[in-house]
Amino acid sequence: MKTVIKRPNVKLIAGVDEVGRGPLVGDVVTAAVILDPNHPIEGLADSKKLSEKKRNLLDMQIRQHALGWAIGRASPEEIDELNILHATMLAMSRAVALLPMQPEFVFIDGNRCPELSMPSQAVVKGDTLVAEISAASIIAKVTRDNEMLALDREYPEYGFAKHKGYPTKLHFEMLEKHGITEYHRKSFKPVQNAIVAQAMRLPCAPNKPAEGSSPKTAEGSASYKPAEGSSPYKPAEGSE
Repeated sequence: MKTVIKRPNVKLIAGVDEVGRGPLVGDVVTAAVILDPNHPIEGLADSKKLSEKKRNLLDMQIRQHALGWAIGRASPEEIDELNILHATMLAMSRAVALLPMQPEFVFIDGNRCPELSMPSQAVVKGDTLVAEISAASIIAKVTRDNEMLALDREYPEYGFAKHKGYPTKLHFEMLEKHGITEYHRKSFKPVQNAIVAQAMRLPCAPNKPAEGSSPKTAEGSASYKPAEGSSPYKPAEGSE
């Protein structure tokens, strides 16, 4: 059954999406976008379904032609303190607050909305159904991917450019070999295991599977720089 989205009869509608809930390292990054109906952008879709080349092209078009856009984030420390769900909600509210104009309505990707001062609606699979959310998903993903590339230059031994911080086999192996960085999320179980193993000088075996089975890892790509003032990698955030 196709989901029907009823758009409110207002002019300024924002879409919000996040990238980076699953990784073991770095910020959870969110974006809010208000599109300009006079400058439609062709090809908007769920960022995960686009090639890197296409995402980067659309990212530039969105930043150039949208009425407004902004990046919000929550740091690894905030994730550890609040948990990933509440940190994501915080990052989403920050993205909306940083928009250059206040939207009259906000579509949120997912099944719940952060606390906002204007009406909002959660849309499951919104990045495939609402153009504003699709646009937000694209610039959030490009932002976080670029931040992981920057982190990879600082810590090349971890392979962040390849796995973008997600809990892959390579990431587990590098945690076992090198321990954690200051950007790892210490409340996440594989990172906790790595901390304990490092302290005890024992092999690190995060999420050890049952005998005869193989571990499932959250492969994917998702942007690197923590909250303002905590890292040199933060890009300019928000439109003029």
